[in-house]
Amino acid sequence: MSSTNKVFLSFALRDADLRDTLIEQINNENTPYLLEYLATKASWDPSWKEECQSKISECDGVIALITNQIIRADGQRWEIECAYKEKLPVLLLQGRSEKLAKKLPSIIDDKEFLDWTLPNIMTFINKLQK
Repeated sequence: MSSTNKVFLSFALRDADLRDTLIEQINNENTPYLLEYLATKASWDPSWKEECQSKISECDGVIALITNQIIRADGQRWEIECAYKEKLPVLLLQGRSEKLAKKLPSIIDDKEFLDWTLPNIMTFINKLQK
């Protein structure tokens, strides 16, 4: 698959402040990647789900900001599920310093979470370029 130079950002709506911080952080690094995301989450709407799946399938990878909000974030869970269905690389970043809930949604329950650091983010992005 050829590179699209797009990375999808997955986040819970209540974590929009983290999304904005991450966008600023990545843009400051002058990466060749355009950051895509869905500002609204309407996981009950089939047309939103189709749009979400289409947008994610056009990306080279997904960065998911994981906080305790994911337990209630149906839209974010759908985004992550779409990424795994598309077999895209997914970076799961712990979005806040708080300890995550012991019982996480099954889509990420057995996955590795990385600390939110610039080296972790840039390593992921640089791997997408290969």
